[in-house]
Amino acid sequence: MIRAVLVMNTQGKPRLAKFYEFLPVEKQQEIIRNVFAVLCSRPEHVSNFVDAESFFGPDARLVYKHLATLYFVFIFDGSENELAMLDLIQVFVETLDKCFRNVCELDVVFNYSKMHTILDEIIFGGQVLETSSTEVMKAVEEISKLDAASSAINLVPKSVSSWRSR
Repeated sequence: MIRAVLVMNTQGKPRLAKFYEFLPVEKQQEIIRNVFAVLCSRPEHVSNFVDAESFFGPDARLVYKHLATLYFVFIFDGSENELAMLDLIQVFVETLDKCFRNVCELDVVFNYSKMHTILDEIIFGGQVLETSSTEVMKAVEEISKLDAASSAINLVPKSVSSWRSR
């Protein structure tokens, strides 16, 4: 099971933090600080896999990918494959690239809800739902269409709105 997904910048500011099991906010913040401390102290040429037992207890692993100014981090237990999680990070990043045309930190900051929508199409409740960025993009586009259609619905009938303008 995936326990958490974090996206943070190189200064340690979390841009997206999604935990799939309940943790108090103080514990979440401590985990984010500890994960950043581990990531920023690692040289570039070492493995992207880290034991996360000190953060989440026994059998927890962490896999990350450092792209431009962002760290994409998945924390998971032993039931998940490390290479599959690294590939899932790649799917997440590819989908973001398709959605935002070469994703950057500002896209993450200003499109927070779309980031969550994309992540929810890939992972839900700590379980992997979809591994194809094309399928995820189709679902996200459909959700965007529905969202646009629902915001375009006029809730006040024209007869009432014309009556108000008199």
